[in-house]
Amino acid sequence: MYAVGIDVSKGKSTVAIISIDGKLLVKPFEVIHNNKGIEELLKQIEKYPKEEIRFLMEATSHYHYPILQPLINKNYWVCVENALTIKKYCDTDLRKVKNDKKDSIKIANYLAEKWYKLRRFEPQETIRMELQFLSREYNKYINIRTKLKIQLGELIDKTFPGIKKIINAETRCELLLNIYEKYWNPSLVLEKEQKEFVKDIDNIAKKLGHKVGITIGIEIYELAPTVITSRPNNCITQLVITNCIQLLKQAIEASNDIITEMNKLSRGLKEFKIVKEMKGVGEKTCSRLIAEIGDIRKFKNANSLIAFCGIDTPPYQSGSFNATQKHITKRGNRNLRKVGYEIMKNLKSSKPQKDNAVYEYIVKKENEGKNKTVAKIAGLNKFLRIYYTRVKEIYE
Repeated sequence: MYAVGIDVSKGKSTVAIISIDGKLLVKPFEVIHNNKGIEELLKQIEKYPKEEIRFLMEATSHYHYPILQPLINKNYWVCVENALTIKKYCDTDLRKVKNDKKDSIKIANYLAEKWYKLRRFEPQETIRMELQFLSREYNKYINIRTKLKIQLGELIDKTFPGIKKIINAETRCELLLNIYEKYWNPSLVLEKEQKEFVKDIDNIAKKLGHKVGITIGIEIYELAPTVITSRPNNCITQLVITNCIQLLKQAIEASNDIITEMNKLSRGLKEFKIVKEMKGVGEKTCSRLIAEIGDIRKFKNANSLIAFCGIDTPPYQSGSFNATQKHITKRGNRNLRKVGYEIMKNLKSSKPQKDNAVYEYIVKKENEGKNKTVAKIAGLNKFLRIYYTRVKEIYE
């Protein structure tokens, strides 16, 4: 039997082939991530029986995809292992040597040692890879949205302060964008009669499904004469505002499209229905949670999942000293921590009517004197244990 270790880098990989007893059969060689490079790799391994050769590589963002996909298409046995697990294994050497050739040999040795314990990359993993890719892109758009909202808030403070409070920017963001894009300066409001202005605002609100247009219109019209602006009503100010609003609308539309596509993909996974029914999990968090956790079978127990999230608190003891005030490691998937915290906030604000173990646990921690953030992290710990138990049952 033959173990192939692949150390993945950006644009290229280093490959080493050993026998299962650890003998080096082929010295480490580079494979460029293009058609020619992949053909050379396939030619190099074609002399080994397909049922006797296995491949192992690290999960390195998107860099391992160009070499992973051709091997899967040829029906080779491939495992994609957590990068931190591989790193810990490589760090066990007494003499620290770090280069691609040595790393590829260490990865091959890891495969040889864990030959019967590692799990093969399955076709279903392709869906999970796509979900994770979309999840990371969604986070980028959310960051863009946040920056643009801050920028827009600053512009509103300069041109029409007070309008955000009237419209409630948190719950009616789209309505604010449409009204402010048209009436970004108080003078534009006062150009019209109150009745005409209120009717126009009501029409804008109704198109977006809101029934508060008349109330908002009256309040804005009453606010307009009292406002002092720090930016003049000119084409330069309008240009900046229009561009900011258009970019924000595009970012909102793009992030919503990504969530829609993620929901379509995740419906093909067994756990989607169960996760969707968990309290606190909504339309925008269900697929992201599934994407960031991945296949539950890669975790040996719930503690492994919690460590992967980076909210574990490992013991710290030396001699007679035993730490009691411990912080979470944050050494894990920060994207999972982020979506998990969102779910805890949703759960806390929704206040489930029926008994809910996670919600009650958060309240219990708050009553013990823990601050709200610490209580939510504790709730997330419990939530992930429940997630692990329910989803693991599906695959057993």
